[in-house]
Amino acid sequence: MVKCNTMADVRREIDRIDRELVKLLAERQTYIEQAGIIKGERSAVRDEARIEDVVQKVLAEADRAGLSPAIAEPLWRLLIEKSIEHEFEIFDGKKKKAASA
Repeated sequence: MVKCNTMADVRREIDRIDRELVKLLAERQTYIEQAGIIKGERSAVRDEARIEDVVQKVLAEADRAGLSPAIAEPLWRLLIEKSIEHEFEIFDGKKKKAASA
């Protein structure tokens, strides 16, 4: 962590972190897309047990890292929901592609 003395310093560091987060989220998205291709049934896209498992793992890591659970939990639940929406699009696109082939 860099010690910031001005708001410009703070903003520069936040912007740097945001760029890294975008890269990590893009990488995460590629795995979501692979899951949408691998899963054989549309009903498998939403897995409530897996959602809760991910959230619990994130909360444990947040605690170790000093991230507020009030930030971590709702942020990850939104990330998971948006990821599921994207996975449905991939899954449905795969079915449409197979049907037109």
